[in-house]
Amino acid sequence: MPRSRAELPRLTGLLVLLFLLPVFPFSSSSSSSSSHPQWVLQRIPVVIPQHTEARPAPHFLSQARLDVTSTCDPECHKKAPHPSYWDLRSLLAYETLHSNGRLTETAIRIYGYNPNSNTTPAYLTGSSGKAERSHVRRKRQIFGHDGRFSIAGQDFLLKYPFSVAVKLSTGCSGTLVGDRHVLTAAHCVHDGKNYVKGAQRLRVGFLKPKQRDTQQSSFHLLSNFTNHVEGGPSPYAPPTSDIMKFQWIRAKRTHVPKGWIKGNANDIGMDYDYALLELKKPHKRRHMKLGVSPPAQGLPGRRVHFSGFDNDRPGQLVYRFCRAGEETSDLLYQHCDAQPGASGSGVYARMWDGRRRRWERKVIGVFSGHQWVERQGASQEFNVAVRITPLKYAQICYWIKGNFMDCREG
Repeated sequence: MPRSRAELPRLTGLLVLLFLLPVFPFSSSSSSSSSHPQWVLQRIPVVIPQHTEARPAPHFLSQARLDVTSTCDPECHKKAPHPSYWDLRSLLAYETLHSNGRLTETAIRIYGYNPNSNTTPAYLTGSSGKAERSHVRRKRQIFGHDGRFSIAGQDFLLKYPFSVAVKLSTGCSGTLVGDRHVLTAAHCVHDGKNYVKGAQRLRVGFLKPKQRDTQQSSFHLLSNFTNHVEGGPSPYAPPTSDIMKFQWIRAKRTHVPKGWIKGNANDIGMDYDYALLELKKPHKRRHMKLGVSPPAQGLPGRRVHFSGFDNDRPGQLVYRFCRAGEETSDLLYQHCDAQPGASGSGVYARMWDGRRRRWERKVIGVFSGHQWVERQGASQEFNVAVRITPLKYAQICYWIKGNFMDCREG
């Protein structure tokens, strides 16, 4: 017998309560995997839409900026008070830009949120919050020896995990996180005040070589790694036989959290520098799963990885990895070599999945880019990634799947 409409809210509430039952970490019986850093299965809060209303159409006046400026350094972020429940509802509300220019704003509700799950060891251990001394660099985002690797050849470009990296028509990078979804940085489509030029007709490019040269490409990549490990010259040597081109797919809609729009790239706005694009058609490539960002000390070797399209190497996919440095509850600071254009790349880690009994790569953050901070009249630099916290995971996962029941694992 069909249920009445009056019963639907009670059924929804029951589903939420069932969803919020504790989820315990999976303990593998294999002694060989226990020594490896593992993904921890944890309870994820629920972030679901409350109501949506139309907003005035945007103007698309400014150019996308590939560098982010903020007056708040790591010490400033660590000293900032944690947002309240109502603050979080305001920050996680979001705008949706549709390809026809229509703009909507959606309020959200949060269930099952545990503030302690969003806290890093920097807070738990009573860290002083002092930022490490940074060198003053005014034009480059390369920290000493250039440790980037240009990926060339069809056998590498079209193979996971490099195949998940895409290029945005606004000049940034992105990462495939669903059958038709791309995770990128919010500043690639919105400057904090309005949507940038090209955001309405946003396209996503998939890099493909025009011709195949497996032998030379393989040698090119392996020799680069050898040079880097042995401390030789820069591992970059432009491939001569692979001519690259992009295949483009239009974006259907773009989601941007209000935390970025309210913050205008200052203070707390940096914490919400992420956006999700939905494509008009499936891309038919393997995508990378989302994961909740673990503490830096829980990462294998404290290392993070990401690939993007740095603008000093046009038409090439550039991979890098480096050691994670300072962290706050929402940001991860590191010295991965990068140039403008890599902003929006998905920062990922590879760890053991004890429940599935296999190694798994997951996106744990978004490379926001090169952040300049003014300290006592001098510009200092940080490369910053926005961490995927349990709340951000719940929001992004809902944007992708449209059902909070499918977003219970982080």
